[in-house]
Amino acid sequence: MKRWLQLLTTFAALQQVASRAIPAPVVRATQPEIMTRKLVLSDQARRYLALQYRNYSTEFMGCMIGEVRDSVAYVERIAPADVDPYHSTTTWVVPAQGCEEAGWTGTIGRIHSHPSGKACMYFMPGTAVLNSDGQSFIRSQYSVDAIMCGDRIVWIARELTERQVAMVETGSGGAVGGAP
Repeated sequence: MKRWLQLLTTFAALQQVASRAIPAPVVRATQPEIMTRKLVLSDQARRYLALQYRNYSTEFMGCMIGEVRDSVAYVERIAPADVDPYHSTTTWVVPAQGCEEAGWTGTIGRIHSHPSGKACMYFMPGTAVLNSDGQSFIRSQYSVDAIMCGDRIVWIARELTERQVAMVETGSGGAVGGAP
């Protein structure tokens, strides 16, 4: 019991230090009053994602370039994020710098892959608690975030509703994802 209490006290102290040492950045949505309900991918964006997913056994990351209009996030293209090869494994990827710092203007969000096709979600299973992907999105400045997961993309916007987009063409020039 004494050891458990020591561990609990140490953990609580570390949390307080960590929260003071790394302040959470301000979250800025491009249009906070409008809920993003759809994600539309251009043919080029869809092709890029399919090629990246097939060719890498480690996670990749890209910058989604486009615009958010009304309740739709339009992704015109995916630009490669600045990732050092040693900062990409089968379970995580960390960019060396942000999309804008890498020279990509018009970025509305980031997308990364889960090569195993598993754990493609933003919340801990059966809860409303954000997992590490969800926490990363909350701390970003972007309107949307997405995970490439085989034949689908799981994505989230500022209202924190998780949605999916199929990677098959719908006949409208791109994959479209709506309300769950």
